[in-house]
Amino acid sequence: MSNHKQSAQEIVEAIGGKENISAATHCVTRLRFALKDESKVDKEKLESIDVVKGSFSTNGQFQVVIGQGTVNKVYNEMAEQTGIGEASKDDVKSASEKNLNPLQRAVKMLADIFIPILPAIITAGLLLGINNLLTGKGIFFKDSLITVYPQWADLAGIINLIASTAFTFLPVLIGWSAVKRFGGNPLLGIVLGLILVNPALLSAYEYGTAKDIPVWNLFGLEIEKIGYQGQVLPILVASYLLAVIEKFLTKRVPDAIQMLVVPPVTLLITGFASFIAIGPLTFALGNLLTDGVITLFSNFAAVGGLLYGGLYAVLVITGMHHTFLAVDLQLAAAGGTFLWPMLALSNIAQGSSALAMMLVAKDEKQKGLAGTAALSAYLGVTEPAMFGVNLRYRYPFIAAIIASAIGGLVISISGVKAFSIGIGGLPAFLSISKEYWLSFGIGVLIALVVPFVLTFIMAKMKKAK
Repeated sequence: MSNHKQSAQEIVEAIGGKENISAATHCVTRLRFALKDESKVDKEKLESIDVVKGSFSTNGQFQVVIGQGTVNKVYNEMAEQTGIGEASKDDVKSASEKNLNPLQRAVKMLADIFIPILPAIITAGLLLGINNLLTGKGIFFKDSLITVYPQWADLAGIINLIASTAFTFLPVLIGWSAVKRFGGNPLLGIVLGLILVNPALLSAYEYGTAKDIPVWNLFGLEIEKIGYQGQVLPILVASYLLAVIEKFLTKRVPDAIQMLVVPPVTLLITGFASFIAIGPLTFALGNLLTDGVITLFSNFAAVGGLLYGGLYAVLVITGMHHTFLAVDLQLAAAGGTFLWPMLALSNIAQGSSALAMMLVAKDEKQKGLAGTAALSAYLGVTEPAMFGVNLRYRYPFIAAIIASAIGGLVISISGVKAFSIGIGGLPAFLSISKEYWLSFGIGVLIALVVPFVLTFIMAKMKKAK
């Protein structure tokens, strides 16, 4: 029996047999299962299999980490043995949703909307950080770099244009992803997003300082002509309404005239509703949300930092961390987010715990996995470190959340803010406002040293027993 065939057979047995599999697929590195009963999984047996580097359950899916280049071979063997057949990721998602409660469904919905647009947002945050290095005063010289070297000014201008576009047109990105998630035509979602940031409207960024707010007079009803640049809630609600209206009309309008009726009527109704009700109400709600979070951290910074810093990794396990992305974006649009820097410290802490495990582990497979997982976490991707190493042994994970809680406490007291979200982990300083670099650096030092030392000590204590 070939190694891949044997591995596939052992994996199927460990997850409860082929009768426990509703659907299965794979991505670049992982097998993804929708299981009928996850309690039948023998995790100890599963993770003792040579090709398996870790496993975890999230959003109703049970995922087995195998690695690039091998996962497709194991999957093919498994499909041949079980007869499950090739399933798409959407098939697995659909099957897995049956196992979710209402809260998990809501969290998954937000994850499905924001995950596809994360590359654009993170890239924009990174480029904004580079632009700030070029334009910020007191970083390299007393004046900004482009003041000392004017020939760099246009380069900074182009970088700023490229970087700021994703945030300026954020409703367009969300409109595309949200309408697609709600079952509508994503192209109409793009148009809806463009409508909400049309240059003919007063920019949301200028709304607070504008002396005169332009209005439409609609038969005596005055509607403010404001855009929703950088806003999250207005486009989310409007996208849902658009998808509902479009699906309603598509079922009832004859095929021959659907193109002439469905898109125009859908956009007209959603557009009017957005400017008359959805936009103003959700804009106010978004401001209340950001004001509430700011007030909470202003008055109870230590408690907020301790709790969010310590619990962020726990939120990742449940998938609920995606719900805070909308809050981060709202805070960033309002002048800076103090939540995202704690995310970065949590990533670093998980990496440091995994790095310590690389040194104390005797198994060569675990050493290699811990080393690559630590590097990944330091660059902002924590899943390999968390699910492949730290949660497996538990105490490295505990050490990491202790350190990130302490780091969160320190930077929250100092009022550290990021002007945008960006790459987590060590490169995060690019998204941190310059005046907070020293305080953030102290937090990074805590996240680097404390979990490493705690994990190392706990590992020695366990071996001494």
